[in-house]
Amino acid sequence: MKSIKSVYKIGHGPSSSHTVGPYHAAQVFGARYPQADRFKVTLYGSLAFTGEGHGTGKAIRSALPSAEILSDREKRDLPHPNTMLFEAYQNGLTLGRSRIFSIGGGSIRIEGEASEEEREIYAQPNFTEILRDCRAQGTSLSRWIEGKEDAGLRDYLKTVWEAMQDAVRRGLCAEGTLPGGLGVSRKAKTLFENRCYNESADVAMNRVIAAYAYAVSEENASEGIVVTAPTCGSCGVLPAVLYYMQRDRGFPEGEILDALAVAALIGNVIRTNASISGAECGCQAEIGSACSMTAGALASLYGLNIDQIEYAAEIAMEHSLGLTCDPVDGLVQIPCIERNAVAAMRAISAVNLSRFLYSTRKISFDEVVATMYRTGRDMDEKYRETSHGGLAQIYRRKQ
Repeated sequence: MKSIKSVYKIGHGPSSSHTVGPYHAAQVFGARYPQADRFKVTLYGSLAFTGEGHGTGKAIRSALPSAEILSDREKRDLPHPNTMLFEAYQNGLTLGRSRIFSIGGGSIRIEGEASEEEREIYAQPNFTEILRDCRAQGTSLSRWIEGKEDAGLRDYLKTVWEAMQDAVRRGLCAEGTLPGGLGVSRKAKTLFENRCYNESADVAMNRVIAAYAYAVSEENASEGIVVTAPTCGSCGVLPAVLYYMQRDRGFPEGEILDALAVAALIGNVIRTNASISGAECGCQAEIGSACSMTAGALASLYGLNIDQIEYAAEIAMEHSLGLTCDPVDGLVQIPCIERNAVAAMRAISAVNLSRFLYSTRKISFDEVVATMYRTGRDMDEKYRETSHGGLAQIYRRKQ
């Protein structure tokens, strides 16, 4: 597996596959042909169907201002659901072309070339082997990760955590209507500031965590700076829970960074053995992965053992299986923002169950990840980030 640093990428929302990845692809391709006087980019698959609502063209043009962007919604049998063809010209002559895939979480792969993230850090390809090695060494997951990564990991996690916190704070202060034409109003500030007169401690916790998740997700929908965790569409789940644990429960930053490392390892296992792309496997690959990462991070923060951490992550994914990606009008707003808040609370419930029931479990984390991938591959294309089915289709009919 690759470095866990590749799971967290800081960039503009609203979609890691549709904005962060294409922006990076445009940067890389543009740098190869500085003499070009014209660029053409053709979007295929999910990018062609939902790129306009996700701001794909805007992201590409921020790196290649003069790019002509086309959408081909007819081509099938693509190597990846998020496929782009970049072409560079000078004086009417073709300088070069590259087919580039936005493979999820802001990562890209250029056809025929080794990935920028190809260097292997972990010999263990799945969670089962990771846990076996941890037990053999008698070490925790966070310490095991430190032993594998380079010396820059801690500083990178600090940068990631600062960006996550900034997104929460900005989102809690912002008001108004989100861009895109759906007329969705920001709700984080309202959730955070209003409480019931007889609100219990548990209700208050859920309301505040939901407010934090809304804050980050609304920042993402507004094309603000967020962190893929593991994607932009699911970026509110992990920051919401960890922000609450530090700000409201007093956990020190060092322990939060350890939890971030564990979360990234879980996301890495999912990405290696399945997918974190909604275009490839539906929202189970995005929100389901974020929920698993958050459950594992929280279990680690609470000091639970490695079996409990694994079970928490497994529960979180198991109960996200089959979740479709059906963004209304191709925008990362309905049902995406609310879904981040619900997943944050589901992650907490998963940890509470794992604390007491881990010794009774029958399904491993690796098995549920494999199930998620098979489910996603079997899922009809219209439920995989094309806005052609599910809630996206029903809502359009109502209008």
